[in-house]
Amino acid sequence: MSGDDGGKKTIAIVSVCALVVVAMVVAVVVTNSKSAAPSGGEITTSTKAIKAICQPTDYKEICEESLTKEGVTSTDPKELVKSAFKIATDYVNGAIQNSTTLKELAKDPRANQALQNCRELLEFAIDDIKESFERIGTFQMGEVKTFVEDLKVWLSGAMTYEDTCLDGFENTTGEAGEKMKQFLKSSQQLTSNGLAMVTELSKTLGDLQLPTLGRRLMGEDDIPEWVSDTNRRLLQAGPPAVKPNVVVAQDGSGKYKTINEALAEIPKKSNITFVIHVKAGIYKETVVITKAMTHVTMYGDGPTKTVVTGSLNYIDGVQTFKTATFAAIGANFFARDMGFENSAGPTKHQAVALRVQSDRSIFYNCRMDGYQDTLYAQTHRQFYRDCVITGTIDFVFGNSAAVFQNCQLVVRKPMDNQQCIVTAQGRLEEREPTALVFQSCHFTSDPAYYPHRAVNKAYLGRPWKAYSRTIIMQSQIDDLIQPEGWLPWMGTFGLDTLFYAELQNTGPGSDKSKRVKWAGIKEITPEQALAFTPKPFIDGDAWIKDKRLPYSSNMMLERSRTPVQ
Repeated sequence: MSGDDGGKKTIAIVSVCALVVVAMVVAVVVTNSKSAAPSGGEITTSTKAIKAICQPTDYKEICEESLTKEGVTSTDPKELVKSAFKIATDYVNGAIQNSTTLKELAKDPRANQALQNCRELLEFAIDDIKESFERIGTFQMGEVKTFVEDLKVWLSGAMTYEDTCLDGFENTTGEAGEKMKQFLKSSQQLTSNGLAMVTELSKTLGDLQLPTLGRRLMGEDDIPEWVSDTNRRLLQAGPPAVKPNVVVAQDGSGKYKTINEALAEIPKKSNITFVIHVKAGIYKETVVITKAMTHVTMYGDGPTKTVVTGSLNYIDGVQTFKTATFAAIGANFFARDMGFENSAGPTKHQAVALRVQSDRSIFYNCRMDGYQDTLYAQTHRQFYRDCVITGTIDFVFGNSAAVFQNCQLVVRKPMDNQQCIVTAQGRLEEREPTALVFQSCHFTSDPAYYPHRAVNKAYLGRPWKAYSRTIIMQSQIDDLIQPEGWLPWMGTFGLDTLFYAELQNTGPGSDKSKRVKWAGIKEITPEQALAFTPKPFIDGDAWIKDKRLPYSSNMMLERSRTPVQ
């Protein structure tokens, strides 16, 4: 066999594997297994392929069963994708509408709210898998690695949405939570299997050392090609100098007086940047940038001048997922010079100011103010630069792949009997490509909290989920952080499986000599830390403007911030 023939066959095999993986992933997201694998007779080629692709998964039996159910016998990867996706969506939609179990859950008010949230969350899960389905038509070999990394991010999002659905049933009466847990058990296992397969493919690609477009879709000026000329100008570090599509102003000088009125003008699922200027003012409204509102850019007159505020909270009966004053869901959302606030106060417990699901989203020179659960960095890839985030308990939480550069994390005064925790990362499995990464940030006290720091003790984070992962590097940590550094969630939960690391930090709170000694506390080198910088961790060079927007692809030399008020 010639070298050229071998290379072509390798590429062909990897191409087919990628498509088969996508087919499997679509099939496993939300379906339950009902039928067994074919019995008797000779093992078919498709059965062998299914067994091979299920080999790296944690739940092999249900993996194999799910790929042979419903009479799907095609060996064409694209046809498998189409069939599997239809089965998945039909099953979920039918189950949501017709399941006796789900109808029973609606009897309890909080469980009914959780049910409504689950419907929305499972639709998000389906959408994440559909992203990979729609990419097949334009799939190119040179982008295999990028394709796989995208798939891992979206699968992680699907897993998170399923888990968030179950979280909503905490503190509900009756057996609602347990019933929902059993109902989603198979789909969670199957989604996990999909991630395992994608991870295995990723390892295979690494072994093959195939070429990739490291800065794919980049123009000659190192600006991502998907960024329009309008957004290129807006991404400059200075004040925006671009004509917005619509202006919102409470004083009547704009087209609308509320942000929600302006949202009606956003084209649905567009690749063209739509710019909204929100002039100075306090906007008391709940804003949702929906899944269909893509490539939206919103800028204010300063993070303390243009403020979106609300007070939805858990104590008053709203589940955490729905307490957000502002929710960014549509991909490629960009906000700058704005404030997002939840004013419910510490007595109302969970009260989100900003929830972010938007993939490849950017927040520059923004404020997020609240108490418990201020910033819900829920899913996908996110980048925060020169932002201020305030709160008391778990005030940066979620399961996204998020990098914070040059941001201030400000601990506020909690209730008398409360401790303060900055982060609560929610990685569910070791394979997930998610973490909260703080680079060249400042962990500090609000003036009102500072005198109470010895009583209402503050910690860097605690493990919300078993594989919680948080990295803090090249940051200033003031004396509010306790010597132990990190706090358990409950007992020994997650202490052996989490991943917490600190590197090259300064300040009195950065001393690691008395840090907790859990198995999950990692000592990493600068070389290892590079993996968590924007360029490799969130493919930042492909979508973050690195010349006009302040941005460091890798390690940073120093921390400096001149906030725009």
